[in-house]
Amino acid sequence: MELEVRHLRALCAIADSGSVRKAARQLGMTQPSLTTQLHRIEKALGGQLFFREPTGSRPTPLGHTVLCRARPIVAEMRALIDEVASGPHRDRSTRLHIGSTNSPAVAGWLRRLRVRLPDTDTTIRTDVSANALLHMVATGQLDAAFVHEVEGAPLRVPDGLVEHELIAREPQFIAVVDTHPAAARTVIRVADLADDQWMVDPTVDGEWAGLRRIWAAAGINPRVVHGDYLTTVDLVTAGEVVTPCQP
Repeated sequence: MELEVRHLRALCAIADSGSVRKAARQLGMTQPSLTTQLHRIEKALGGQLFFREPTGSRPTPLGHTVLCRARPIVAEMRALIDEVASGPHRDRSTRLHIGSTNSPAVAGWLRRLRVRLPDTDTTIRTDVSANALLHMVATGQLDAAFVHEVEGAPLRVPDGLVEHELIAREPQFIAVVDTHPAAARTVIRVADLADDQWMVDPTVDGEWAGLRRIWAAAGINPRVVHGDYLTTVDLVTAGEVVTPCQP
């Protein structure tokens, strides 16, 4: 089997959505079709790319390696398609391509850009990987990117980029169900959640390494499941997991 961009796009969709079922819906496929395609890709690459768990699918070490190569390819192909579709008649100077990791600040940032640049066609691309977005800025696919960096896990900033630090240090919150014993406290110590099951998105650059460092400092080794933060809310609400979250 010869891998094509559509196969790489399927792998990225599974990783980003956290499940084959959700990825199939995004790609306009049936779940059995995508499952069959995934098995063929794994056979071609000679190894399992995702762990299948009750909470969804998470990349194996081989899967992480493949995704690191696949994401830039998929991103560049998408950018190429967008650029061709825009037509040569569009004036590049009136367009602004921005990227961002998921953040509550994005909506306000985008709104202020539209107010300050009303005649500019502003488009936004979101990605869980800050490093992937920085690569897109360096290669000219994006004009600017709004990213965050986990303490102790510096991003790989390509040469030639200009950085502007907007917030030097931002606190990390922890989401728990409202009936959790710790929910009524003003401050929750990490050690108080040693017996809880944590959900972590390993595709967020630096997140996994940062949390392991925090757990080690607190002297705990909690149970961990992997998933994407967009679908974690339901599990937190059900009392199944606790998870880091933005303020």
